[in-house]
Amino acid sequence: MPQEYDIVIDVDPPYAGEVEVGALAVIARQVLVDEQVAGPLDVGIWITNADELHTLNRRYRNVDRTTDVLSFGDAADEPLMPFFQTPEEPRHLGDLAISYEHVVQQAAEYDHSRERELAYLLTHGLLHLLGYDHEAPEDALTMRQHEEMHLQALGITRHAAGQ
Repeated sequence: MPQEYDIVIDVDPPYAGEVEVGALAVIARQVLVDEQVAGPLDVGIWITNADELHTLNRRYRNVDRTTDVLSFGDAADEPLMPFFQTPEEPRHLGDLAISYEHVVQQAAEYDHSRERELAYLLTHGLLHLLGYDHEAPEDALTMRQHEEMHLQALGITRHAAGQ
């Protein structure tokens, strides 16, 4: 039985012509399927600017700088009691905020397409929502292996921009 994932994607107007929402939804769904995440669930994805990520980073992480992607998992430490949530109700996995300005900058820096960079940041953020981290070297290696596995499975490679 296919999993039910509600992927809600909001793209700020300046980037609407640059971002293929349908492609992002396909990537997000495939990562969730490949990671064997049980549904139904929903996840929010916001494509915005560096200033917004700076504000979020400062407000929620006490880090006074911008970043490329932020993941905000469901804050509930304990599941809802069964009489509050039926099995059919989707759980909220969390939300991602991605700086499109960082997408552009990092794609140029790493000499690959913006689409590849956006797919990478989306995958990275989703893996954080699923509990992956990169604080310890061995955790960073595991997370990096999963990122590359997902991108390769989707046919998203590190080819140079314009190729």
